[in-house]
Order: sequence, then C-alpha cells, then structure tokens
Amino acid sequence: MWYLIHGIDLPNSLEGRKAHRPAHLARLEALRDEGRLKLAGPLPAIDAEDPGPAGFTGSVIVAEFGSLAEAKAWAADDPYLAGGVYARVDVSPFRPVLP
Repeated sequence: MWYLIHGIDLPNSLEGRKAHRPAHLARLEALRDEGRLKLAGPLPAIDAEDPGPAGFTGSVIVAEFGSLAEAKAWAADDPYLAGGVYARVDVSPFRPVLP
C-alpha cells in the first residue's frame, strides 16, 4: 500500500533542514533503491523553486509500506523530526490514480 507522509515544518527551520538533510535524503534514497519511493520533495514557503531564506513549510513523501503502522513508524524516525525541523508528521493511506 502507498502512503502519503506530510512533514510540517516549525517556523525558521531552514538551518535545521540544512544540518539534517544528508541523513533525511539517505533514508529516502534507501526507499528509492528498494523500489518503494514514488515521489518526495519539499514545499517552498514562497512561489519559487529556490525560496532562499524564506525556506520551506514542509515536505511530502509518497512511499510504499506494508501497513499504516509501518509507515508511521518510518516517519517517526525521520531526522527532520528528531532534529527539530518538523513540528509534526501526518501519515495517510494513498491510492495513486494518475499518471
């Protein structure tokens, strides 16, 4: 089953994102290498591909897990959550339709 993971940033989290990005990306790359990652990316705080100092408001990940509990456990171990970047992480079942 696919799950949508939505990490919601704390205010002024840009420096924390920079510090914890390598560990965050390593986990995503592991999912990708296992064929379980559909998409992942940050949500810019402004209407720009590179928001600069405005930073980001969160991140979205769509990945495959065996259960909702497994997806929630994976999300709870995200370095952005442990590092004080995310205020919270919401996890929902997701059913891809298009493309």
